[in-house]
Amino acid sequence: MEAYRANALLDARVDDPEYGYRLLASEAQNAGQRMCKRTPWRICRNNQCWSAFGKKRGKNGKRPRPSVHDDLVRRDFTADDVNELWLTDIPPLRAPRIIAAGGAPSEHPTGEGKLYLCAIKDAFSGRTVGYSISDRMKARLAVNALDNATSRRGDVAGCIVHPDRESQFRSRKFVHALNRHHLIGSMGQVGTAGDNAAMESFFALLQKNVLDRKRWRTREELRIAIITWIERTYHRRRQARLGRLTPIEYETVMNPAVSLAA
Repeated sequence: MEAYRANALLDARVDDPEYGYRLLASEAQNAGQRMCKRTPWRICRNNQCWSAFGKKRGKNGKRPRPSVHDDLVRRDFTADDVNELWLTDIPPLRAPRIIAAGGAPSEHPTGEGKLYLCAIKDAFSGRTVGYSISDRMKARLAVNALDNATSRRGDVAGCIVHPDRESQFRSRKFVHALNRHHLIGSMGQVGTAGDNAAMESFFALLQKNVLDRKRWRTREELRIAIITWIERTYHRRRQARLGRLTPIEYETVMNPAVSLAA
């Protein structure tokens, strides 16, 4: 019985290294392994299974996160056709930013707490092809976004998916989802913050045009605002790099020509 409990806790930690023993116990319970409050702490202590946030950091405060994929992009965020390169990320969504009396920026979450968005963008047109929103930043959030993108785009076999090194994208669940959809994983190098800069620009626009506009009372209110902005505003923005076309117009115009040329 002890071995089954330990395996359930360790399996949960592989998927979400940031989880402490309480959240690991909750995941183990969902997997059918119930235990009293003290048991998961004891098992985690004996197996040195602590939250990644609880570990002592190096002198520079940074710890390299292991990669599960080679870097296939190398900061070249361009593609010749749809479904060749997808970019994705999961930043914490807070709203709005308020400048405190001392001049330093201060962030206020919704009245109910934080909200997380995992978005996937096609590098060819800049179109957001899939996304998932949740109040918990778990591996399932990234998997749901990937499933949403593949259901929208149809045949995506061979497409490169390039996230940062967050644990959600290094989890077994996400890797299995990539394999299930016949996608190719890619991750940037350690210590290169610009490796997903193209995706970060999307979230910068979201922060400016939605999150900073007002104080959000509930997660549902903010969730609806995010979806509305993506579907009604972001996809209808005319972009200079697309010849003043919107992402949807650009795909409609360019994709047939590219396909014929190939």
